[in-house]
Amino acid sequence: QVQLVESGGGLVQPGGSLRLSCAASAFSLSYGAIGWFRQAPGKEREGVSCISNSDGSIYYAESVKGRFTISRDTAKNTLYLQMDNLKPEDTAVYTCASDPDSYCSDSDPPHPDFASWGQGTQVTVSL
Repeated sequence: QVQLVESGGGLVQPGGSLRLSCAASAFSLSYGAIGWFRQAPGKEREGVSCISNSDGSIYYAESVKGRFTISRDTAKNTLYLQMDNLKPEDTAVYTCASDPDSYCSDSDPPHPDFASWGQGTQVTVSL
């Protein structure tokens, strides 16, 4: 059974930084793809960033390029999302998800039907 547990959310001022962590299984970091989605109130879920476990291909949403960095530590079975220069529009629930049959290209957003999901962590960017 795949388990994904996020941590690291919180309240931060605009321009600040947060690092999200997702404790995953070795399986989730070995097959398919793993990544971060977010959903703000009244909006659809959005794929923020994901990484393909086969070749390390990475996708970033246009709105976060240059500000967010996804990475993984296979020794710790952990996925990270470093978020810098945060903006109020980044406020959302951020959720880690994995799928053993998916691939993340650098140009196409991940499909929203990943197989396994964490519980989510709230990120609030406000003065």
